[in-house]
Amino acid sequence: MSGLVALLDDVAAIAKVASASVDDVMGQAVKASSKAAGAVIDDAAVTPKYITGFSADRELPIVWKIARGSLFNKLVILLPIALVLAAFAPWAIPPLLMLGGLYLCFEGAEKILHAINPSDHHSEDLVREKMSAAKLEEKKVKGAVKTDFILSAEIMTIVLNAMPDDRSFVMTAISLALAGIIITIAVYGTVALIVKADDVGLHLAARGPGGFVPALGRGIVKGMPVVMKLLVIVGTAAMVWVGGSIIVHGLNELGWHAPYDIIHAAALAVAHAVPAFAGTVEWIVTAFLDGIVGLVCGFATIPVATRVIGPAVAALRPESSGNA
Repeated sequence: MSGLVALLDDVAAIAKVASASVDDVMGQAVKASSKAAGAVIDDAAVTPKYITGFSADRELPIVWKIARGSLFNKLVILLPIALVLAAFAPWAIPPLLMLGGLYLCFEGAEKILHAINPSDHHSEDLVREKMSAAKLEEKKVKGAVKTDFILSAEIMTIVLNAMPDDRSFVMTAISLALAGIIITIAVYGTVALIVKADDVGLHLAARGPGGFVPALGRGIVKGMPVVMKLLVIVGTAAMVWVGGSIIVHGLNELGWHAPYDIIHAAALAVAHAVPAFAGTVEWIVTAFLDGIVGLVCGFATIPVATRVIGPAVAALRPESSGNA
């Protein structure tokens, strides 16, 4: 009997350790995920553009396809790469983060350039007109998953960088996987709510000519185009800000402290002038100046990406050599 009691005590002790480990893993996953908030906002803001223009019955299936591709990106491709980097080449994480940040700056600057000069979108409209709905959906999903891969790589690297150094390989793997799942659910759950909001509004508006609920529905329907435009602006701003911030912090880690020190000193100086809101003001000034760095880097990258990297990648594609 005493042996059984001792065994039960051991089982209870093991269960407590396992429970603490689960809590620790979940806590670390959530905490590390929060560090990638900027890139997550960017991902959630960018994705809805890939769903617009399709019939209502295809919106959620397209979101699911992109979410499934995002999980594949994070868990099957990026997670093993992240674990190998953490184990054998942790020195490579800051430069890789900076490359991802530079890509975000490029994407943000390119969107601003297209907003200033929208003529480039005419060719996209012609392609849309000539493609069948199925082909267009496939093209859009592939484009969204490709964009998600870059953003997911950035998110997973940021999450990995936020993990404590003393964690075991297994705990790091589980925490990273959980963070990837949490972020994917948050991003694409939000995207699903955004793209179906107008349908919900129409449903509410159809409940009668008067009253609060129908008025709310009509307000949602009228407000969604504005929300979508705001999302584009927020997504672009997040790209530039997050990208610039990653580059500034990466340079600081690699030994060039001047950009970080200048931005930090400027933010503190402005914050001291408004002591009642010092923390908020410091964050705003830091984000603004990081965004300026991001814009400069993004616009500087555009000619290199469009005239050197783009043509080089196109030349290496099999279809390009086959057509030649």
